[in-house]
Amino acid sequence: PQDGVFVRGSVQDGNATAQLSTEVRNDGTAPRQCVVQARIAAPDGRTVAQAASAAITVAPGQVQVVEQTLPLGQAARWSIDTPQLYSLTTSVHSDGTALDALVTPFGVRSIAFDAQRGFLLNGAPLKLHGTNNPQDHAGVGTAIPDALHAWRLRQLKSMGCNAYRSSHNPATPELLALCDRLGMLVIEETRRMSTDPEAMGELETMVRRGRNHPSVILWSLGNEEPQQVTERGARIVTRMQQRVRQLDPTRPTTFAMDKGFGDGVGQVVDVVGFNYRTSQMDGFHAQYPHIPIYGSETGSTVSVRGNYQRDDQRGHTRAYDLDHPWWASTAEAWWSYVAQRPYIAGGFIWTGFDYRGEPTPYNRWPNVASQFGVLDSCGFPKDNYWHYRAQWTSEPVLHLFPHWNWDGLLQPDDNGRIAVWCHSNLEAVELLVNGISQGLQQVPAYGHVQWRVVYAPGMIEARGYRGGKLVLSERRQTTGKPAAIRLSCDRNALRADAEDVAVVKVEIVDAQGRLVPTADNLVQFALRGPARPIGVGNGDPSSHEDDKAPRRKAFNGLCAALLQTTRSSGDIVLQATAPGLTASTLRLPAEPTRSRASVA
Repeated sequence: PQDGVFVRGSVQDGNATAQLSTEVRNDGTAPRQCVVQARIAAPDGRTVAQAASAAITVAPGQVQVVEQTLPLGQAARWSIDTPQLYSLTTSVHSDGTALDALVTPFGVRSIAFDAQRGFLLNGAPLKLHGTNNPQDHAGVGTAIPDALHAWRLRQLKSMGCNAYRSSHNPATPELLALCDRLGMLVIEETRRMSTDPEAMGELETMVRRGRNHPSVILWSLGNEEPQQVTERGARIVTRMQQRVRQLDPTRPTTFAMDKGFGDGVGQVVDVVGFNYRTSQMDGFHAQYPHIPIYGSETGSTVSVRGNYQRDDQRGHTRAYDLDHPWWASTAEAWWSYVAQRPYIAGGFIWTGFDYRGEPTPYNRWPNVASQFGVLDSCGFPKDNYWHYRAQWTSEPVLHLFPHWNWDGLLQPDDNGRIAVWCHSNLEAVELLVNGISQGLQQVPAYGHVQWRVVYAPGMIEARGYRGGKLVLSERRQTTGKPAAIRLSCDRNALRADAEDVAVVKVEIVDAQGRLVPTADNLVQFALRGPARPIGVGNGDPSSHEDDKAPRRKAFNGLCAALLQTTRSSGDIVLQATAPGLTASTLRLPAEPTRSRASVA
């Protein structure tokens, strides 16, 4: 039956073991004798274990479960930095003939949630740097191709994100496989808190298809449900949890709660998720020191990429880490709280990317999309991306903002001064305005540095120091008028498999090649070669433009075009034009590759 193979990799005293459970179903009309053969290949392709079961006889219409244990010796561990994957090939043989076979990737790793130490991966504490991700992307909506999912995961990984909450629905098997390969931890979440047959069937499907993925660390049984704090809710979740444990006894359960954390389902699940309410975590931990907790939804700064003046008419908030709904907090506030408390396993930002709907804080026309994302709906980073990158990675980070073009998009205070911020993990940062120092500031452990300066066209420069030595510098210059289009892609070549996707970045630049951060030119696209356009976007939460049109206005200097390959190889050529601007052409080769097996 579908998802009938379950493999559990475990380690004891340095030696790994794979425990296999294989469901064998007889769809025939007579009893059938068969043997289950298992072969395991290491990440480098070597066969490291194989075995055949004793012969079993399966009655018509019945299912039998075959249990096998295979030693793996000193196995390579799956982790977020080295996501090593083994491969199990399971085949069913009868009368010397292979009747069925299935390849199941899996990883050898251990996970645990501890009420004092937080989350542990392979025995070592690991803070969860997570994001919530409703399934939506500019240009394609919810129909996100697998290759675009991979691109989105790489964008998240680049800022130090190591965990992904599929909110609020189960992730696709393809997305889970990508998380396995890229080293991204996952919370899988069912959409329905219910014990009716349909909901329980959906829960079982989620667990059965996700339990072999080493990336999956928690089964979430619900989110902010009305019955979460009641006795009835506790009974419902108890039955759901019992079924989950029958299908997968290796992973804990959780529930994302927004109130009554010590009541109802909070006394049932293994790990309690806090949706916001971060300030209540210490009190909960003192009262229930045996229950592990984490932030299932945290932060929720609302911001618009490249916008530094609140614009209520257009429905645009500022890109500073300042604005948030009443129930939420800024990026700096939640992370400084969680980072300093080992008992909190980590947190999941709401959200990784902007998405359509919930247009907070402007729940009115023309706003049609959220502004919660650390990245906009195209996947372009907002300024808070660099705060998280500074906090969540070890590489030196220095990010200076805002841009330095007036154009009515910078908001001075009552004294005519502009707030200039820097996100950094260096020790000290100096700001210069047109070559004149505005002072050196020490960087707070979990915060930013800030100056208020009178605007003057020219250049602002940040210089970051560690140990008294200059490590990084960054500049923002007042640019000229839009003069040209620049196209780029993070890929040098694509696969001609009708699945691969190119995310093309479109920049409006001045005569010196500098991004014009206020540009809104309408860009027209022309495509030739073995590819098809699948969407365009620009990250503007108030845009009503057609995502499937061959054109898009830039928003604060940027827009994006998505191209998908066909099964033909050759050069893909994208041309972008706009009145009064020098055109740009991008050429990407689509290279022959083996397509996935499919049913016509």
